[in-house]
Amino acid sequence: MRKGTALVVGATGITGGNLASFLNASGWTVYGLSRTPTTQTGILPVTADLLDRKATRQALAALPITHVFYCTWIKRDSEKENVEANGAMMQNLLDALQGGDIEHVSLVTGTKQYLGSFESYGSGKTETPFRESAPRVPGENFYYALEDTMFAAAERDGFSWNVHRPHTVIGYALGNAMNMGVTLAVYASICKETGKPFTFPGSQTQWNALTDLTDALQLARQMEWAATTPGAHDQAFNTVNGDVFRWRRMWQEMGEFFGLDVADCPETPQPLEEQMADSADTWKQIAAKHDLVEADVTRLASWWHTDADLGRELECVNDTTKSRDFGFDHFRETRGAFFDLFTRLRAERIIP
Repeated sequence: MRKGTALVVGATGITGGNLASFLNASGWTVYGLSRTPTTQTGILPVTADLLDRKATRQALAALPITHVFYCTWIKRDSEKENVEANGAMMQNLLDALQGGDIEHVSLVTGTKQYLGSFESYGSGKTETPFRESAPRVPGENFYYALEDTMFAAAERDGFSWNVHRPHTVIGYALGNAMNMGVTLAVYASICKETGKPFTFPGSQTQWNALTDLTDALQLARQMEWAATTPGAHDQAFNTVNGDVFRWRRMWQEMGEFFGLDVADCPETPQPLEEQMADSADTWKQIAAKHDLVEADVTRLASWWHTDADLGRELECVNDTTKSRDFGFDHFRETRGAFFDLFTRLRAERIIP
């Protein structure tokens, strides 16, 4: 007996790809929706651009979906455009599924719920640790548009829902725009090959403050648990590993993992986007030397997004008391999540 029929929206991304694999291994029938077909073993590919209302309806017609796991987004030049585009994607999806077998919808957003959108990042007055009960930050935010669209469809169609709010997801994914783990592995590999010191690119605040992160498997576990636990339905949950750390220690441990000289944290940020501006040719040479499977560094590293995470001038810690109170007790050590990812990247010849 299969647990249900899941539609993972964004099946080629860091969150959706890891979730699809987890659900498939856990006994679900899994359809993976993306703009380009997923090639994951055991995942049934569905190809559609959610901004195309007609194509979305055609792609989903007659599929026996019981659970939707929404793990995608699209970036535009302004937050107003982000709201319009991402809201339309969610609306088109849920309208295409109306009248079907949908029992539950799970939405992945993140800590910009508390910090504000890309345009007004850090403008929120929410104090740490962030709690799910905190009011929305003033201003436009496409996370809120996604929530509101889902809430309205849930009232219209009678399905239950959950919102999951991870903080910087660590996991295996290639060609993803929000991938700190692979980005840092590539940066460390370039430092190793070129003899550059392993220099923290972010702010003194991030270097010294406590913070937390989310392993992709931790997020997948919580999403399945919430979707299949009636008492946890119609709730928002923060989703982090359960430990806290300081980058000044984690960075040293990463340097030791890769056998690197770790530089002192600079007084002012040294963004990776600037440090790695000329890295394309360097990575091609590294890939050729070590027979790596991907010679295009832009398919691996998201310098800008890692800079945004590590360059913050404010603390970011999430409270998970609510999730534990509702019964979710899984834990993941963040250092172990990083090192397991680095080991896999080496084994699959993504990094030397």
